Amino acid sequence: MPSLNPAPGSIEEMLAKVPADTPILMLNLLRFNAQAQYPSESGHAPCSGREAYGRYGQVAGRKVAEAGGRVRLQTRALHALIAPQGENWDQMLVVEYPSIAAFLTMLADQEYSAATVHRTAALMDSRLICTVEPN
Repeated sequence: MPSLNPAPGSIEEMLAKVPADTPILMLNLLRFNAQAQYPSESGHAPCSGREAYGRYGQVAGRKVAEAGGRVRLQTRALHALIAPQGENWDQMLVVEYPSIAAFLTMLADQEYSAATVHRTAALMDSRLICTVEPN
């Protein structure tokens, strides 16, 4: 089953595991739709999943920076060496935020929230994993 948005309660679980002022790294694994899957009433022009993710990325990149974050790594995924058979990813990103509070502030931003329609349309499947660097 595809995972495109946080499951109910998952943000609260993350908050219980990581102190609010701890810098975090968010690992993003992305698998794109060949064609973006916009809702019929959205009015967005048809495009590939990668193009739709680019639309999202224009806003998200700006909002990450406004939150004090930055993209640490963005690369094309080539092969999942250890993974369930058939689990492949197209792209991997690691985004750094100064804190979970900064990340949540970004998520609550109206412009960012509106741009997520492009992310959801772009992706066939995804993972978003909160990590911290070792002390």
